[in-house]
Amino acid sequence: MATETSRAGADVLFEQAACGLLTTTANGTIERVNAMFCLWTGYTAAELVGKRRIQDLLTIGCRVFHQTHWAPLLQLQGSVAEVKLDVRHRDGRVLPMLFNAVRRIDGNVTCDHIAVMVVTDREKYEAELVRARTRAEAAQAQLAHSDRQKDEFLATLSHELRNPLTPMRNVTEILKRKDLTDPQLIWARDVLGRQVDHLSHLVNDLLEVSRFSQGKITLRRQVMDLADAVHAAVEAVGPLMQAAAQELRVTLPAEPVRIDADPVRMAQVMQNLLNNASKYTPDGGRIWLEVGAEGDEAVARVRDGGIGIPPDQVDHVFDMFSQLEPALKRAQGGLGIGLSLVRSLLQLHGGTVTARSDGSGQGSEFTVRLPLCRQAIPDPPLDVAPSGGPSGCRRILIVDDNVDSAETLSELLDFSGHQTSTAHNGPDAIERARQTLPDAIVMDIGLPGMSGYEAAARIRQEPWGKQILLIALTGWGQPQDKRAAEDAGFDHHLTKPLDIEALEVLLNAASNGSDSAAEQDG
Repeated sequence: MATETSRAGADVLFEQAACGLLTTTANGTIERVNAMFCLWTGYTAAELVGKRRIQDLLTIGCRVFHQTHWAPLLQLQGSVAEVKLDVRHRDGRVLPMLFNAVRRIDGNVTCDHIAVMVVTDREKYEAELVRARTRAEAAQAQLAHSDRQKDEFLATLSHELRNPLTPMRNVTEILKRKDLTDPQLIWARDVLGRQVDHLSHLVNDLLEVSRFSQGKITLRRQVMDLADAVHAAVEAVGPLMQAAAQELRVTLPAEPVRIDADPVRMAQVMQNLLNNASKYTPDGGRIWLEVGAEGDEAVARVRDGGIGIPPDQVDHVFDMFSQLEPALKRAQGGLGIGLSLVRSLLQLHGGTVTARSDGSGQGSEFTVRLPLCRQAIPDPPLDVAPSGGPSGCRRILIVDDNVDSAETLSELLDFSGHQTSTAHNGPDAIERARQTLPDAIVMDIGLPGMSGYEAAARIRQEPWGKQILLIALTGWGQPQDKRAAEDAGFDHHLTKPLDIEALEVLLNAASNGSDSAAEQDG
């Protein structure tokens, strides 16, 4: 009785299963089928049992697969798992089904037990997954494209801002060389100079963001004293702090604090930290900078008594474009990228920077840590390039499509005792050079009609142009731009806005027959 009850229960489970169940002979003849399989295929059990083989219900292509793959696999390994086959419905429709089969042998009787599931919904789900993956890949590609556009925009913006900065800086240099006595003119000149320097710093930070994003930052490391970077930074921020009547107290150790670093980048790190301290310190406030060695680390601390950092923002001050306050509430401008650049530059050097504050109104402290270097600082080379300043009259051709830039640089060089002429496009530059045979040509790259690269190459091809000192002066300051200038025949590459002392060093070195080179990187 118990056996009969168990068999009856099994029959109920077979008939009411949520999947299609079949039993077939070894050649595929259906011996038993449940209600779900009949429901899915549109056949009755009477139309299937003993009258059809399972392969008879398949599409032609799947029948071939059944013969070449299904039957041999079932014969060899006794089971087949998760094989998708297309079943023809009684009304002609095609149903995708997932088949699982087990072969059992009872004495001389061989039978196959088959379970099937309709996978129409699964195929819809998989198709949606494919579409979702495609959309995600398209979105990722769009993000990458937007990121490249952002980098290109920042680089282009920096270039375009550098062009107007050049005549502005030239004018401030001209005014510095004038013997001004009017206090208002002297004040106006100093204000203009400070603001040009500030704007130049912002433009350079924008360019640095682009360089970091594209992985184009190259370090020129050497053993140096961290105090040298401090001196350069203090000199750079001096006018900004003087204008705000801020007091800067610098404490340096008696012995050098040696690090293996890029001197220009280390000066940039210290300058950005001091700029940040000045920006968030009220007029008349005090700022401290201390340098020393702690264990195996060089340590620099910049502390101020300014607005401080709220506790919930301490961990975010180094994020790109992070601001402690909305721009309208701050007395000093900023892009929120200076501290991010500090962190990135220090990471390239194997160093760190941390921020600490007791809260709003309690000031803040930034601590830089770098590995100490035990090597000695090398002596400076003996063949140092001559300092800036006039050293004989030179004939100089200035080529720039920005008329203000060309004329202000011409006026500035005239003050140094040089003879200058100007041109504003590539073809005119070549013709003017042919006529005047200048000792040096200071040439922009982005010129109408013919680029500065093409003009330089043409000049180098002329017998009279082989010995002319060619200096590229451009807003494009990436490493590939400098290589392109060198390939075109330029001797040197300067980046706008022009550092007149760097230009005078090159002119004086050439007039003295020196091979020394100087390069300005904005």
